Amino acid sequence: MTALADHGADHGAEQGVGQADSPLRRFLADFFESRVATVAFAALLGIVFIALFAPWISPTNPYDLATVDILDNRLPPGSEGFTGMTFWLGTDGAGRDILSAIFYGLRTSLSVGVMSGLIAMVMGSSIGLVAAYFGGRTDTLIMRIVDVQLSFPAILVALVLLALLGKGVDKIIVALVAVQWAYYARTVRASALVERRKEYVEAATCLALDHRRILFRHVLPNCLPPLIVVVTVQTAHAISLEATLSFLGIGLPVTEPSLGLLIANGFEYMLSQKYWISIFPGVALLITIVTINLVGDQLRDVLNPRLQR
Repeated sequence: MTALADHGADHGAEQGVGQADSPLRRFLADFFESRVATVAFAALLGIVFIALFAPWISPTNPYDLATVDILDNRLPPGSEGFTGMTFWLGTDGAGRDILSAIFYGLRTSLSVGVMSGLIAMVMGSSIGLVAAYFGGRTDTLIMRIVDVQLSFPAILVALVLLALLGKGVDKIIVALVAVQWAYYARTVRASALVERRKEYVEAATCLALDHRRILFRHVLPNCLPPLIVVVTVQTAHAISLEATLSFLGIGLPVTEPSLGLLIANGFEYMLSQKYWISIFPGVALLITIVTINLVGDQLRDVLNPRLQR
């Protein structure tokens, strides 16, 4: 009985150690080891929460003409409007609450960044897998197209496309996808080339499995670690690019909430010391991009054993 008890205790201890050393727990322990990454992740969760629930947590709807009073225009932070409402971050030239406008702008910026990133990831990953798996002329042709795409500045390609397509959320998503897909294609191709030479792919090929099954069920899962890092970097890049295009007046229309448009609306008042109209949306944009980049850097360090400290 004692031997059985000891054996059961040893088995339970081994099982507990196995659960404690599970890949997910090790990943979370490594990720939250950095205080900077922990703070950035918490801030990113807060930004996502604000973006998702902006219509419910915003003091007002800044794009509803029935709730905007032109008499409250350009009020400094902490001022009280004619209706008795306190504008903690002030108002812009149209009388809109800056705090509410930032909440709605974050919603639009994250939506555009995530949607364009997901579409570009699916498109670029598929192209990269095909190029690495089939090789030969297919690989050469695809990679020459990728090289040509990456040889042009991203903002230049987006400017040309939006000049042809016009303004709108769907138009800017198409432009951002056209800018980003090549990064995913090159990243996935580099990882898939390594996986293509491994035994499990050769075994699947010898078994005459379908090419699509080999690519998406066997090769692609092993390419996910670098792909996840690229997703975070390109999402931040898409958000900054959308803000830049909207600031230049060729991104989203003025009827859509955007951090870039908010910065542009206050740019003409900077010399008249109405700094809050542009500064606060700019700070919100900066915090969003920095937090996403910090989370991406930590993911890169955790997922790449060579970069672990």
